[in-house]
Amino acid sequence: MMRSALTRTGAFRSAFVIGMACWLAACASRPDNAGDVLARSASTMGGANAKSLRYVAEGTGYTFGQAYKPGGAWPRITLHSFTRTVDYGQAAMRDEVVLSRAEPTGGGGYPLAGQQRNDQLLSGDLAWNQTPNGAVPVPRLVSDRMHQLWITPHGVLKAAARNNAEASRGADGGSTLKFVEPGRFSATAQVNGDGLVTQVDSVFSDPVLGDTRTVTSYSEYRDIAGIKFPMRIRQTMGGFQVLDLAVKDVQTQVDTAALQVPDAARNQGERVTAEKVAEGVWFLGGGSHNSVAIETRDHLVLVETPLNDARTQAVFAQARTLAPGKPVRFAINSHAHFDHAGGVRTAVAEGATIVTQAANVPYFENAFARPNRVRPDRMAQEGKRLNMVAVGDKLAMGDVSRPIEVHRITDSVHSDSFLMVYLPNEKLLIQADAFTPSAPNAPPPAVPNANNLNLITNIERLGLKVDRILPLHGRVVPVSELYATAGQPLPAR
Repeated sequence: MMRSALTRTGAFRSAFVIGMACWLAACASRPDNAGDVLARSASTMGGANAKSLRYVAEGTGYTFGQAYKPGGAWPRITLHSFTRTVDYGQAAMRDEVVLSRAEPTGGGGYPLAGQQRNDQLLSGDLAWNQTPNGAVPVPRLVSDRMHQLWITPHGVLKAAARNNAEASRGADGGSTLKFVEPGRFSATAQVNGDGLVTQVDSVFSDPVLGDTRTVTSYSEYRDIAGIKFPMRIRQTMGGFQVLDLAVKDVQTQVDTAALQVPDAARNQGERVTAEKVAEGVWFLGGGSHNSVAIETRDHLVLVETPLNDARTQAVFAQARTLAPGKPVRFAINSHAHFDHAGGVRTAVAEGATIVTQAANVPYFENAFARPNRVRPDRMAQEGKRLNMVAVGDKLAMGDVSRPIEVHRITDSVHSDSFLMVYLPNEKLLIQADAFTPSAPNAPPPAVPNANNLNLITNIERLGLKVDRILPLHGRVVPVSELYATAGQPLPAR
């Protein structure tokens, strides 16, 4: 009798414990009311006072998409000053950055020594850079900058409300808010028990990587002029760190007149010009990045498919008009930096075989195998298969009428998997980033650029007889301009 009572009591206690555990688990997983979470967090964060703001910071950055070796970490830079101004009502943002290299290798378009100022803007669906010569449209960066605007601590709450976020219980009494900004990015924001945004885990579409994960953490909040703002901001993108900022100053209700769109930034369309530099060879310019179309007996070879779908599709369309009936069978990629590789997926969709340095092959294979659902590009939409030709140190292409040589640029500080293209009959050299011509009649720099010197070393190592250089940034120039810029004597022929 006693044993039976004890057994019943134990069973009751076990059932009670199991029932409580199930109830607690159900409560933990039960969705919160998104409206309540947003209202509580907006009240804590001072959302009503965060219609426009500016913060000034300093720290360390890393240049996304410009790794020295394919698959490596992004190159580190020092952010001497980082000032971000946002106007949420206009969906506008301005980043004013003063930076310098913190390591000698990798890309990014920064000087090898000294500081550089970058001024980068977004308004609605327009993106541009402000330079001493005026506004320069950069349509390929619209999605990235829009993503950065709406994952800011206050911006993510506004984006979550606008996109009908779903809420659920998070850790330590907090909540998560999950939403999609259609065609731009998806995000999950972590809001702690005090109502502060502590992390945003987001995915945006990159022209090379496809769906690209970004994790941004916010910590060390302070109350400033009626809003809560984090004094420490860290971010990773594509698996590597891109930002570690210490915030020094925050202002609210700032003047946003500088965010107005200049007329020069409104034309975001792609313009491709064709300059015939030799019989069957065309220099395709008209934008920040150039390409070159080379005609052979029964097909075209295209050197460089840059930026994104829009630019590379426009380049393909122009190339087809130059040699009607001849398909672009090969697309040569100079290197894996994202501004120069952003149209490789487009070239695949166009049916071209990609020619690239051997070290880039596994990198592209892995990158292009990833999903691209946020903003599907041509390759994702059409499901074309990636075909590649790997170049070690040299590859001979073309035909008897037009030989084409593809050479590796060795010992460069810019990229470890770097190619240039040489046309021996025409004595033309096609290269990216190793030499970008200055404005006509500009004096040479006081200190020669290491990339220029390295290009000269490679030309002479290979014994190339070059008359003219077709740079993938800038204008066509005689080879003498490279030597003059580098402060080197032109060798006798």
